[in-house]
Amino acid sequence: MKRSDNAIETEEGTLILDSHKLSHHYDRVLAWEAGEKIAPVSVDMALTRACPAMCSFCYAMVQEPQERAAIKPKQALELIDDFAEIGVRGVSLISDGESTLSKAYVPFIEHAANVGIDVGNATNGWEWDPEKIEQVLPHLTWVRFTVAAGTPSEYARIMFKGPEHTEVFDRAMRNIKYAVDLKRKNKLKVTLGIQMVLTPEFKDEIIPFSKLAVDLGVDYGVIKHCSDDEFGTLGIDYSQYEKMYPLLEEAEALTNGKTKIIVKWDKIKDKGKPSYKRFYGPQFLLQISGSGLVAPSGMFFNARYSKLHMGNFVDERFIDIFKSDRYSQIMDYLASPSFDAQTMMGTLPIQHYVTEALDNHLKGIQEISPNVGKKPLHVNFL
Repeated sequence: MKRSDNAIETEEGTLILDSHKLSHHYDRVLAWEAGEKIAPVSVDMALTRACPAMCSFCYAMVQEPQERAAIKPKQALELIDDFAEIGVRGVSLISDGESTLSKAYVPFIEHAANVGIDVGNATNGWEWDPEKIEQVLPHLTWVRFTVAAGTPSEYARIMFKGPEHTEVFDRAMRNIKYAVDLKRKNKLKVTLGIQMVLTPEFKDEIIPFSKLAVDLGVDYGVIKHCSDDEFGTLGIDYSQYEKMYPLLEEAEALTNGKTKIIVKWDKIKDKGKPSYKRFYGPQFLLQISGSGLVAPSGMFFNARYSKLHMGNFVDERFIDIFKSDRYSQIMDYLASPSFDAQTMMGTLPIQHYVTEALDNHLKGIQEISPNVGKKPLHVNFL
């Protein structure tokens, strides 16, 4: 496996999972520097808050209950229209719900493809049956399956009701294999991967997970940190990650010509402590809850952050939320000295790489320059 500056070279192109792609969206960087209101390059969202899984590491588990408004297909399609109008380039169905359960799931993906917006999908794969796979796989840029462990019993222990419920593991594996076979049969360009959210108590699953990725024949298996809120509700001891470095290096060595094993070293080595205080990332990478709530980051979906809630696209069009003074005021607040990302929010949000890069750019530590080379895979997902 060839690695350069957090980029993985594959047969299909360059894969960047442990960094950012801002240099490929330099027009937005320049507009942001000039103080203009910019549309996010990427939006991470869900089409529902419903999820049959019970993952012990899930950040959504620590959120106070929100009103779970149902997102109707018409509203989801209008959201795509609004994204297209303001210039959103990529949408990830990844947030705080299992989007494959939504009635809007298939039409949302198809409509996004029709208007030129890239779509990626993170899923546990339990309800991602062959009919849905055949409908959406040709339209997706990537699919990443949450696979908490490489052994059925531990998978069920972490993600469901207990180690005896291995039927969920079997169902997920069956659907993943179907997608892998369909991709090869139809020569689809979609990237398929599995992801392990690593918590210290399940370090013994690192190698079984990596071997499973190779056995499945997915394009990659990625191992990442676990986020927590600012109160440490999930109890993640980031100091324990360093003890796992040898195991993680052993896992990477399992890479072969077909499947890459990737460790998100940057976040793992940060130990839950970012270098930045101002939170610039949401202006480029916005998050929307499966309830329809629009907030700068999933870190703020919790009801106690209501002052950072911008609106709900179930109640009003997203484009009106985006154009509102409230949207601008909240983004400006997060980027001001009044906000401290080190103490006023949870650890290592999805906007971490983007925020770190923008912060370093402004401080003159590492300038973001326009990229004139070949675009990496998933370029519209920051």
